[in-house]
Amino acid sequence: MNAFDFSFDAIDGGSLPLAAWRGRPLLVVNTASFCGFTPQYADLEALWRRYRARGLIVIGVPSNDFGAQEPGTAAEIKDFCANRYAVDFPLTEKQPVIGPEAHPFFRWITEELGDSGAPRWNFHKYLVAPDGSLAGLWPSAVRPIDPAVIAEIEKLLPGQSGD
Repeated sequence: MNAFDFSFDAIDGGSLPLAAWRGRPLLVVNTASFCGFTPQYADLEALWRRYRARGLIVIGVPSNDFGAQEPGTAAEIKDFCANRYAVDFPLTEKQPVIGPEAHPFFRWITEELGDSGAPRWNFHKYLVAPDGSLAGLWPSAVRPIDPAVIAEIEKLLPGQSGD
């Protein structure tokens, strides 16, 4: 089993099967609109714009699990992300990311890495390698544009640096 065995419901409706991006790196992040880390949406969008032509897929997974900081509907979340941060990377429907009701992708991460791999707060980041294995994870306080995150992403991308 690997990350490409999972699918999410898209915030716009329809399905987001991770298998559609097999062979490409994915950065999957549980997000929330009313969190101290919410400005990281701008960083995620910057990564998406910088690396998408080289194959990186950024996926935001809104979740209300931490501090009830994502109370909105799908339409409210989408509008907030688009209007406040110009987000155009894929967003999923709001999902639980911890506990027995967690989306299967996040339960798989916990099975792979143990409880220490589970999200501890909003904006926990998971890097999936092109083969579907987990290639990295960073807690909320590490910004998506941190040099350590970018270095791991660049290792998985073909071609030259994004700049």
